[in-house]
Amino acid sequence: MLMGIIMLLSAMGCAASEPREHHFSGPTMGTWYNVKVIGTLSKEERSAITEAIQDALEEVNALMSTYREDSELSKLNRHPAGEPFALSPETLLMLEKSKQVSRESNGAFDVTIGPLVNVWGFGPDHQIEPPDDTQIAVLLEIVGYEKLTLDLEAGTVTKKHSDTYIDLSGIAKGYAVDVVAETVESFGLENILVDIGGEVVARGHNAQNEPWRIAIETPVPDARSVYRVLPITDIALATSGDYRNFIEVAGRSLSHTIDPESGRPIFHDLASVSVFHESCALADAYATAILVLGTEDGLALAEELDLAVMLLVHDEEEGFIERSSSAFQALFPDS
Repeated sequence: MLMGIIMLLSAMGCAASEPREHHFSGPTMGTWYNVKVIGTLSKEERSAITEAIQDALEEVNALMSTYREDSELSKLNRHPAGEPFALSPETLLMLEKSKQVSRESNGAFDVTIGPLVNVWGFGPDHQIEPPDDTQIAVLLEIVGYEKLTLDLEAGTVTKKHSDTYIDLSGIAKGYAVDVVAETVESFGLENILVDIGGEVVARGHNAQNEPWRIAIETPVPDARSVYRVLPITDIALATSGDYRNFIEVAGRSLSHTIDPESGRPIFHDLASVSVFHESCALADAYATAILVLGTEDGLALAEELDLAVMLLVHDEEEGFIERSSSAFQALFPDS
């Protein structure tokens, strides 16, 4: 089917106008996808690309959504302990990559954090009252990436505890960006920008034949403003922060990012983390891990793994202080 679409687009290309910027957008994953394409596209070609993007996103949701009872991930979460569960190659790959980041970050990133995300009111259950110490201690017993056993050859995962609940939200959105980018590229298009809720993949150049320009948002909850604009091409970007998704408890803002070690929302001065990587899925996961670790430990991890990372840190006098890794400075020497 896809080969037929590509042949159709090739045949239509000679009748199209000069290359220009085309926009595709729609709702997905509780946010919006926005795709920009530089090319010569007819109405029929645009329709084919729109359908392909939507089909790709539907497949990711059908596999990895925790909000859909019929998703592959939801079925795994209901599966008993000790019995291997056969997974699609896509979900198995995300679990494999997740365990990689978990090991590298000493558990700061952990896809089994789901029960704690839910009990703090940030998951599909929307619990209102925050948990007490006893609830947290009980849930910590079933949390831990080491409680999942992957058999890559057999294509299965086995849970150590039946109640272990997997939440791929820290990597699945980035993966969806990667998938959409690959989908659009399969039409023979080289200059594209894919954005899903702030996770980005850039390929080639923009309409001015220059690198795409991406804005890093100022991490404040009550306004949207640009902190810095960076030129990017052929790279992915993911940003995690504590300033959009939070709850108020006893006059204190609690971040939606949960520390797998303590079982509680993170509470430190690191406001946002932007990670640049060839894989948006991995950029997504690393951004979460570094946000959990905090400024100094997060930067140490970035240096150890040679990650291009920019941090915005709360400062009482200046508002925010920018910190960055060596790889980031090498990637943007003139920015």
